[in-house]
Amino acid sequence: TLAANVLGFVNADNVGGVGLEAKYNDVLEGTAGMTVTAKNGVGTDLLYQYEQYYDAENGNSLVLTMDVEVQSYLEKGLESMIDKFDAANGATGIVMDVNTGAIVAMASYPNYDLNEPGVVRDEALQKKLDKTLADLAGKQSEYETEEEYNEAVSKAKSEAMNTQWRNKCIDSTYEPGSTFKPITLAIALEEGVVSENSSFYCGGSMNVLGRGSPLKCWKYGGHGSQSLTQAVQHSCNVAFVNIGQLVGEEKFYEYAEGFGFIDRTQDTSQQLTAKTGIDLGGESGSIWWSEDVFCNPENLSQLAAASFGQTFNITPIQLITAVSACVNGGRLMKPYLVQSVEDSEGNIVSQTEPELVRQVISEETSATVRKILEQVVGDQKEGTGHNAYVAGYRIGGKTGTSTKTTEEIAGNKEYIVSFIGFAPADDPEIAILVLLDDPSSESGIYISGGQMAAPVVGKMMADILPYLGYEPEYTDAELENIDRPVPEVAGMSLAEAQRALTESGFKSRIIGEGDTVTDQLPRSGVVIASGSEVLLYAGQSPAPTQETMPDVRGLSYAEAVERLGDIGVYLSSGNSSTDAANLIVSGQSIAPGTAVEHGTVVDVTLYLNDTSMLGIY
Repeated sequence: TLAANVLGFVNADNVGGVGLEAKYNDVLEGTAGMTVTAKNGVGTDLLYQYEQYYDAENGNSLVLTMDVEVQSYLEKGLESMIDKFDAANGATGIVMDVNTGAIVAMASYPNYDLNEPGVVRDEALQKKLDKTLADLAGKQSEYETEEEYNEAVSKAKSEAMNTQWRNKCIDSTYEPGSTFKPITLAIALEEGVVSENSSFYCGGSMNVLGRGSPLKCWKYGGHGSQSLTQAVQHSCNVAFVNIGQLVGEEKFYEYAEGFGFIDRTQDTSQQLTAKTGIDLGGESGSIWWSEDVFCNPENLSQLAAASFGQTFNITPIQLITAVSACVNGGRLMKPYLVQSVEDSEGNIVSQTEPELVRQVISEETSATVRKILEQVVGDQKEGTGHNAYVAGYRIGGKTGTSTKTTEEIAGNKEYIVSFIGFAPADDPEIAILVLLDDPSSESGIYISGGQMAAPVVGKMMADILPYLGYEPEYTDAELENIDRPVPEVAGMSLAEAQRALTESGFKSRIIGEGDTVTDQLPRSGVVIASGSEVLLYAGQSPAPTQETMPDVRGLSYAEAVERLGDIGVYLSSGNSSTDAANLIVSGQSIAPGTAVEHGTVVDVTLYLNDTSMLGIY
């Protein structure tokens, strides 16, 4: 299933059906060999000199920009997010090299098994299909012919197949919500209408010319007086509407085109669309207002909505490409997946070079955007993105929680929660965008990008950044809470072992009698939460009995460490916080009720329980 929605598959005729297989079918398939022979009128072969032989030619190979390790981290994170929050319509994620536009990882759920593309793999999708087929069966008598009924059944199955084959990173549009605010911020800074010294007041709502009712901020009662950095940290809608109005509708429209959301060369009076031009088939275009509607000085409601990311639609690939331009020095790069094409001998047939589409903002503006967005994650008190924080690393980003306008008009309430992050914040290499489509409220965690998506991106960063070679640089406060490797203490005296564990940031418990440590749990080198209790066995070994994995979701970080430690099981989060007392476990890698060995390490996802930041941001 790895990268299935990107790679695609070939059909029964060995022709590419979807994904890269379809886009590059002509490059991949090669040509069959053949012999051309002359025959006379009765079918007898003529002399051999009339025969011509054409050797078969192997197809070429694609070398991708994708990294299999990063792809696995992305997919693991998306799967955990879907599992925790029961997303009705799956999830989407992209990891991009911000400086080149190269796609490092890309995933879309539901997905499928590349070896069996005609089999529905996703349980939720299969349940929907089963219900549809059952409904059709119950109404079979209403069809005039059996052929009509069979066509309806076939259509239902085809829709399920197409759903799992889709790459929603490129072929689905959505309202980005507050993950669009970095773009509004970049526009305003570039135009000089705001600076880091600017201030804004939010009373909870504001009137907008052309809008029938006051526009509300997500925080009831408002944020009060705030600096520009605080307005971004708080994801204040009122502040961003004011920022958009300072830019003005015409200038904002120009930048929307500059960042790749509009193509004004199109001949349309209704709406303008644009595409990134990524080397995959089936890319959808954005859905944006026509210029005469948006640039109406008597109705600023479109400008207001656009400034905080609502009522227009773009694709995930468009958003991550544009935000990458905001933080990479202002350069909008064309995204791509194929690094090179090689022949069967390994010779390079063609090579893809990074393509600059245009310079959208200046290096100076981009540096300021990076600085402010780092405070959204790094400031544990003010930043709505604090759940993406990773000890030892500088990460910037923005949360997003958007409502589906079309569903809201129909009386339904569906959300897309998302987070876009980049690192290292001072000199970015990668950006990560994740989206969760219509999560359930039954998880007990507030539906928002900050509570649901940001922790997952933080976990991904904790895996990906060390893999890419970035070493953590811890502050003194971070050192108190980071996960640590357990030292080797077997063979030491009990006193020496306890001293070594204390120096490494662990507690200890002695089991057995004797003066020497004969065994230990966890084993040396295993990385677990700081402050965990390491078991020291004196004259005996760990019991062979298994334990039942408890449910630690909803417990505080400290409570989970203690609860697991009581049964000789350990916790690792890959994360840290200077506010560890308020960290809550939202997910665990081993399901409750699973039988586990003593010394097992369970990987958990944490979020900071800050009720003052609950809201739509």
